[in-house]
Amino acid sequence: MSNLNLHHLRLFRAVARDGTLTGAARALNISQSAVSTQIKALELSLGHDLFERSGRNLVLTEAGRIALDHAEEIFRTAEDLSATLKMAAGKRQALRIGALATLSRNFQIAFLDPIIDRDDVEIVLRSGSQENLMRGLEALSLDIVLTNLMPARDAASPYLVQRLAEQSVSLIGAPARQTGGGVKELLRAHPLILPTPESAVRASFDALVERLGVLPRVAAEADDMAMLRLLVRADAGVAVIPPIVVQDELASGRLIELARLDGILEVFSAVTIKRKFPNPLIAEVLAAQAPAHHDR
Repeated sequence: MSNLNLHHLRLFRAVARDGTLTGAARALNISQSAVSTQIKALELSLGHDLFERSGRNLVLTEAGRIALDHAEEIFRTAEDLSATLKMAAGKRQALRIGALATLSRNFQIAFLDPIIDRDDVEIVLRSGSQENLMRGLEALSLDIVLTNLMPARDAASPYLVQRLAEQSVSLIGAPARQTGGGVKELLRAHPLILPTPESAVRASFDALVERLGVLPRVAAEADDMAMLRLLVRADAGVAVIPPIVVQDELASGRLIELARLDGILEVFSAVTIKRKFPNPLIAEVLAAQAPAHHDR
């Protein structure tokens, strides 16, 4: 470790940002050969390859991504590398979380609750499509992905999936829509606000109305839980959603649970991948989660 210094890290960070030795050398106004030599010295010091070639570019290995995280922290928080390493036990750690763009915000906040007020943790939250989030996980730009869509898995899959919660799904509406009767009568009496057909909840709901012999009147469809919440608050109809999505409105009495749809669940999962150097915060935050079945 005696050869690890700020100069090595500065060159490494420049190559990581540019993706080429040539571009990094130009930005630092030194020769390409000098950059290459110093990067090799850093890799030798750390005992791991930091880059691998992809066409004409250099991309970070897993060890490289971890090294870059630490390098960024060092340049943000300290001028002296040795002093930073001496205080490593108290340094801020980053947890990069990807969440499906349509996922309940209330669920995300509940997941973050164990670390949201810790001075030693920086939370980086990104949202996107399932496909983009899985790519980010594989590229090591994300540590964990929160989703209600089970990723495809086979014997060669790198994904590790932990079920976090199962939320019941109900018919939710304004108090004035409480007309009595069971699920079948409610479905016939009110226009419905539904998740889009791509969702697992919608697939289960469509199977339910088929069994009941009901032809629903669809007032609106949305692929975003926040939009479903706004639509039912505006009394556009009765929503098919987990109560957790509108927990504040239920607590205040603005909305009520008209009926629970037995057999329909929204399953929330945390997805990680097998890593040689896992982020230690992953184990902490997953261990802090409540048991897998929630009715909130």
